[in-house]
Amino acid sequence: MKLYIINHSFAYELENLTRAFFPNEKIQTLKEAESFEPPYVYTEDREDVLTVRVSADGKDEERTIKAEEGDDKELLLATLLYNCLSKICSRELPWGLLTGVRPIKLFRRLSDSSNREEAEKYFKETLLVSDEKLNLAKVTEANERKILDLSRRDSFSLYISIPFCPSRCNYCSFVSQSVEKAKHLIAPYVDILLEEIKETAKVAKDLKLRLETVYIGGGTPTTLSGEDLSRIINTVRENFDMSFVREFTVEAGRPDTITEEKLRAIIDSGCDRLSINPQTLNDSVLEAIGRKHTAKEFNEAFALARALGFKHINTDLIAGLDTDTVASFKNTVDGILALSPESVTIHTLSMKRSSFITAENKQITENSNTSVADMLSYGYEKLSQSGFRPYYLYRQSKMLGNLENTGWAKEGFDGLYNVYIMDETHTILACGAGAVTKVKAFGSENLERIFNFKYPYEYIDRYSELSGRKKAIYDFYEKYF
Repeated sequence: MKLYIINHSFAYELENLTRAFFPNEKIQTLKEAESFEPPYVYTEDREDVLTVRVSADGKDEERTIKAEEGDDKELLLATLLYNCLSKICSRELPWGLLTGVRPIKLFRRLSDSSNREEAEKYFKETLLVSDEKLNLAKVTEANERKILDLSRRDSFSLYISIPFCPSRCNYCSFVSQSVEKAKHLIAPYVDILLEEIKETAKVAKDLKLRLETVYIGGGTPTTLSGEDLSRIINTVRENFDMSFVREFTVEAGRPDTITEEKLRAIIDSGCDRLSINPQTLNDSVLEAIGRKHTAKEFNEAFALARALGFKHINTDLIAGLDTDTVASFKNTVDGILALSPESVTIHTLSMKRSSFITAENKQITENSNTSVADMLSYGYEKLSQSGFRPYYLYRQSKMLGNLENTGWAKEGFDGLYNVYIMDETHTILACGAGAVTKVKAFGSENLERIFNFKYPYEYIDRYSELSGRKKAIYDFYEKYF
């Protein structure tokens, strides 16, 4: 599909909006008009007369409006385009014009700049957000705000990346290495990681920063041995001031990597939050997505973690997985709630560019959009009835149904790190391959990113170069604090 951008500079937002309606189309953005062959989207600003014309699926729609002085032309063009696309596709998007990752952050900004009632009105009447998603945004923002208020000027969080997995799921686009192929890298990787943790702790101490949350993620951290997990966690505890830490999470992830030895290493080291992520409790779906474990193994891993004393267990689910149905997703939700975890995150499948399912040219269909919406509705209803409430939410491109990922928790069991990283509340110091340090000036939008090398072999071979790169953290704090 060709997207024509004539006499304006709003390509990014209009392309994202077009993709929300036509997720399977490869969109080519052009700044000059050629011969018009459907499908195409034509957008133009000619002396303040804004025009949008769409031709697709054998239908044509056109909208025009005169922009007055002070009008937001990007918003006007997006509204015209939305109305054309909605008419041609005979559907509306649950989040309306919103295509960004952080709708809750936007809602909070609007509430703070005017008031909550005006923010609700803007979401509903201007951004065309559905009543269902507006209500979800309101409740989530209220819960999230309590978590954000815990952060201070000197707060920061620590992220540690373990980029190894037993195998790669077909929906995954993370930079992670299968253990079979990268086993020889694990020992040198852990050794270098321990050095980076120590150096990062020195930075935090020099800058007098206050550690709030720790998150060990991946990949699948429990692909490591219990001994290596202990070494990593104990290195964190020995080098950082843990006095103010509110949450220490280890993402165990895949049930087929969990053993009693590893769980004991985690809990004995003082971690208080464990994430075990089945994604589904349907064995045929697990096989279809490339997982090497069963629902029974997940249940056994969950029971083992509970027996060993974990008081906060999180589980992740994905709505819209290959071969899953509304009925089997409902069974998954019911099965998870029967275990009574403290928090549950329901993700919507995103057709990520570098995933296997995208490489196989799987298509997003109207039926899949409808099914995943039904899955989310059921999950949200059951979670609410079971004493959970939404505490964070974010979105990704090419999500089925143009929907969202939402974290739910019982009172007192919110995943604090999830909120801080998604909201970009305070500095995140990150260690390991693929990790990204985000240095944030508190109470402002000043943020800088420092990227670690993506792959374990790069991280190992070029660590000295990376170590030098991290000195930019001092420069940032000198500039903004």
